[in-house]
Amino acid sequence: MTRRSGDAEAPRATVSAEHFLGMYLAKDDPWDNATKWDDQRKYAVTVASLPRARYRGCYEPGCSIGELTRLLAPRCDEILAVDCVDAAVEQAREAVRDLSNVRVERAMLPAELPDATFDLIVVGDLLYYLSAEDLDALLDGLVSRLEPDGDIVAVHFRDRRGGGYDGFNVHAALAERPGLERRVRHEDDWFVLDVLRRLP
Repeated sequence: MTRRSGDAEAPRATVSAEHFLGMYLAKDDPWDNATKWDDQRKYAVTVASLPRARYRGCYEPGCSIGELTRLLAPRCDEILAVDCVDAAVEQAREAVRDLSNVRVERAMLPAELPDATFDLIVVGDLLYYLSAEDLDALLDGLVSRLEPDGDIVAVHFRDRRGGGYDGFNVHAALAERPGLERRVRHEDDWFVLDVLRRLP
């Protein structure tokens, strides 16, 4: 379990879009998000951990096939969900086609962050695929797009094999950003979740 500073390193290079494209070519739902109980429970805990009943604008980077997006939709006036793989974007759009408040787009992060601000940002199972440089750029970009008094939710696998960054490492990097205050912390055998609020 990688919890201490220096006991793990971010990937030397951000995992490529081609890598994820290959996963979607091999299987429509590479992580079985739609059928695996552990993921369904993780999504339910994520939505239940939102401190507010309603949010104006939500940004969800790395939305995959849109399973969590659908659960967030009733709590948000508008959602912008993005992924770097066309196949994931197409599936997510199909999953939310009946939801007029959700827009799904293709974006490569951190280069293609939106030119907008949000009072809710939800990032799940994404941050540990980024190099240290891209992780810093994305976290800084997300925090700068989080409105004062808005919430950022991070939810990631607790442990990952191979000595690379895991949920603890990437959440620690997020929590180090100035101006954020932790409101919710959840750990179990499967995942770690943090909700941090940007101070006014």
